Amino acid sequence: MTLRTAFFTRLLDDASPAERFRLALEQIQHSERFGVGRAWVAQHHFRATEGGLPSPFVFIAHAAAHTSEIRLGTGVVTLTLEDPVRVAEDAVVADLLAGGRVDLGLGSGGTPTSFAPFGLALEHKTADYERKLAALVAALAGEELPAGNRLHPPAGSLADRVWQATFSSAGGVRAGVHRHGLLLSRTQPRPADRPAASLAEIQEPIVDAYLAALPIGAVPRITASRNVFVSETPVAGAASDHPEQVDAHVGTPEQVIASLSADATLRHADEIAFQVPDVHTPHALILRSIELFATEVAPALGWDATAPAIERTS
Repeated sequence: MTLRTAFFTRLLDDASPAERFRLALEQIQHSERFGVGRAWVAQHHFRATEGGLPSPFVFIAHAAAHTSEIRLGTGVVTLTLEDPVRVAEDAVVADLLAGGRVDLGLGSGGTPTSFAPFGLALEHKTADYERKLAALVAALAGEELPAGNRLHPPAGSLADRVWQATFSSAGGVRAGVHRHGLLLSRTQPRPADRPAASLAEIQEPIVDAYLAALPIGAVPRITASRNVFVSETPVAGAASDHPEQVDAHVGTPEQVIASLSADATLRHADEIAFQVPDVHTPHALILRSIELFATEVAPALGWDATAPAIERTS
């Protein structure tokens, strides 16, 4: 399988909010320039240290106006905190403005303290997410909404470009049952009884559950997000010096190639979404990392950095 490549940003550059938006757009444009097929943007509320973008559809519409080919995805909208019909409407409008280039990534989220300002209880997260997911799926499918309403503009093929992020096998089943794409995180907590487990070891059961739950004839879509930073010079001791980089692939193209080659989960994926693990990395080095990944790492691993990220449907 030839992996497609994607750039992932949480808009965490060490800058003011407006500057973060500008720099993220430049990084997406740079990714497009080097043939990267998709850009995922994350949604986070309230805490600038966790993410810089509470309104992803506004940013995606802006990015769409300043790009022409790269796909643009939400990675992810915390659906539990949103009105599902409004998410469907915003996603459809953004997709139309982008010429059909939008992918709708969803998750149950997020930071525990983000629920209270929305009048929601954390302990009801799973039930709220499943209820809102059902409403969103129905709206995108053109089904009748309360009081005889239907989504307008209609979603068209956007209903076939929905993804779900999860840390659990149960979430993998949920994504598979709905024929959605599966989004695997760049890092996730280890089980208490397996603190030294690799990211691949804890994500492969999720992949297995997803594949088993897909209806017969449905084509799997799996994106694995990974912390990646490619530099001109070797990086020694990155994981030990920076605990947040335990799941990171950092260093020269040769170092990153060797590291990614050992990631067993990538054998199941059809896209790798790379993001810079250190929020203090200067913008110029992020741009250079994008270049090196697209021109040296991806080709060496047999991945097609220039392959168009066209969604497949069953």
